Amino acid sequence: MSTASSVPAVAAKPYVEIRNGGYYVINTRVSLDSVVYQFQEGQPPENILRSFPALGTLENVYGAIAFYLANRSDATPQSLQKNAPELYAKLMAAKRTHQLKSH
Repeated sequence: MSTASSVPAVAAKPYVEIRNGGYYVINTRVSLDSVVYQFQEGQPPENILRSFPALGTLENVYGAIAFYLANRSDATPQSLQKNAPELYAKLMAAKRTHQLKSH
């Protein structure tokens, strides 16, 4: 019979970091808001990875989504608008450009 003490401890891998006042997928220039926006629009992780190949792996996409789901109150557009207004303005401009191109 196996006990919990015989299971090796596994450290959680970080997928998101705070940099320049915003949240980014670790070791990339991809903002968490970029991933979350597509996730909220119903895009599957595979499409998000195709949109942002710099993410590298599906693991990073799922890690970013998991971070967002676990920390919604801290990683929202409203918190970015308050805490990183320049980044928020850039993201909203990119969103508007994307919406214009898709119509």
